[in-house]
Amino acid sequence: MAIEYEGRYLATDPEGFLLDLNDWNRKVAALLAQQDGIELSEYHWEIIDFCRDYYHEYGIIPIMRILARAIRDRLGAAKGESLYLYRLFPQGPVRQVARIGGLPKPPSCI
Repeated sequence: MAIEYEGRYLATDPEGFLLDLNDWNRKVAALLAQQDGIELSEYHWEIIDFCRDYYHEYGIIPIMRILARAIRDRLGAAKGESLYLYRLFPQGPVRQVARIGGLPKPPSCI
């Protein structure tokens, strides 16, 4: 599978996760989000950037409970609430942020 971006094809797995993390940039993220019916706002980017930083620091994508706690610790209590995260990423914050953010599929996502 692949997505078309600027005249070339970026390889993805069947669920739309990029196979080469180096293919990711903000324009690719916007394209991936658009496929999910999401127009990325500053609030989306704040969470995406946080998760990308977390992944690069720890080498993992945490489960929802741990991710929410880490977001609360760094960005404030309101932004770490599950309802807030699901409003931004209705298909599941961990999975959807990872896919849009160009990160590997989280092991917690079946």
